Amino acid sequence: MSADESLERLRRLKMEAHHSGGPERIDARRRSGSASARERVLRLLDVNTFVELDVFVRGAVTGHGKIEGRDVYIFSQDAEAASQTSPDAFARKVAKVVDLAMKNGAPLVGLYDSGVAGLADGAPLGGCAGLHFSKVMASGLVPQIAAVMGPCAGSATFSPALADFVIMVKGSSRLYLADPAATGGVAAGADAAGAGDGRIAYEELGGARAHSEISGLAHLAADDEDDCIEMIRGLLSYLPQNNLEEPPRSDVFDPAGRMDSELDTLAVCDPGVPCDMRDIAVHVVDEGEFLEVTPGWAENLITGFARLGGRPVGIVGNQPARLDARLDIDAAAKAARFVRFCDAFNLPLVTLVDTPGFTAGKEQEHGGVVRAAAKLMYAYCEATVPKLTVVTRRAFGEGYEVMGSKETRADFNFAWPAAGIGRELPAGALDRQDSASPYAAAVGGHLDDVIEPLETRPRLIAALEACASKREGRPPKKHGNIPL
Repeated sequence: MSADESLERLRRLKMEAHHSGGPERIDARRRSGSASARERVLRLLDVNTFVELDVFVRGAVTGHGKIEGRDVYIFSQDAEAASQTSPDAFARKVAKVVDLAMKNGAPLVGLYDSGVAGLADGAPLGGCAGLHFSKVMASGLVPQIAAVMGPCAGSATFSPALADFVIMVKGSSRLYLADPAATGGVAAGADAAGAGDGRIAYEELGGARAHSEISGLAHLAADDEDDCIEMIRGLLSYLPQNNLEEPPRSDVFDPAGRMDSELDTLAVCDPGVPCDMRDIAVHVVDEGEFLEVTPGWAENLITGFARLGGRPVGIVGNQPARLDARLDIDAAAKAARFVRFCDAFNLPLVTLVDTPGFTAGKEQEHGGVVRAAAKLMYAYCEATVPKLTVVTRRAFGEGYEVMGSKETRADFNFAWPAAGIGRELPAGALDRQDSASPYAAAVGGHLDDVIEPLETRPRLIAALEACASKREGRPPKKHGNIPL
């Protein structure tokens, strides 16, 4: 074979690899609004930065590139090649990228779409397990984002569930352990309205809404694939490359000393009128930019990312607009997982407190609310990043203890002057002269200061700067045993 023939063969084989499943099937996907595996990668990464690995192993497109100039490792499941793929080879190919992300300290992004064939064929025992092991080893070392853009079922669902953040696309994503069509749960091909005989539809069972609002598995639900890609890029903009680096600081044009009189208005909201904690957050953070994660699940608590003085922070806040901001099992689990993520990746925590306590009742107690509350307490106590807490209105009972209180070793605790703090919520309106006043809490050592609402932003930024070199160790041990 001549040199020219060798080159021609190489080009032909690479062209075939780049069009796995055939151009016709790829064109059909485009017409349906879905991109191919390779197209998704190229849309996500900066132009001309993608370097592909293991080109001739089918089943996924893998490699590395850059997002906003920062390194990232990526794999994109190839639905068109699902029927042509050795599951073992696929798992090894993806596991290699996970391992490279760990070794080189760069975020890992996974784009999931197994296609119908992938759902039907399944995978041999051991194939996916090796991939799952790699992802577990990567947890806490590099940020992991999973975007489910098509079907994902069986043991393959463990891989996105092991990521730090899961994004699903409305209308096209579906994720469940067992295909309900095989057990009579839903007819194959059932649309969003269901089969009409009592069985539920795929979308209702395991679609974006089901997992972003009911199960809590999905942190974000994208309108389409382009929206999903923007969400991935937005999340990464707040995160460090790995657990040994600080989050990326940004130039900020919002003055650190900015006073916001609107906070004075929000501080005196009518007790009978639900407040929205998001309103407080956006008035405090840089440029009013707050990226909320898991907004549709456990809505009585908000979590998300923002910047203060150009520095990324994680925000946890009670949400009076839902359940009067009472904590429950789901809210505690939501907050605990977010707190642990922020601690793993050096993101300071800002906690905005307004809660009368935990939801009472047989359902919550039997469901494990004590365990959930202990989980949240554990997460805050375990965290060594800077922890800043502001009580905006109410901090009572066990709800106060688990929300970044002094007892969890928060670094700075502030309260607004109209706030109430105590062991239990007083009957009727709060009398700021009684034992629940913030001044009584301050005298007792539970607060560092009572501040005017309008000065919240500069006080938090000053506290962050004071904690910039914080170093806090924990007793040597393999790991703790969080009450799961």
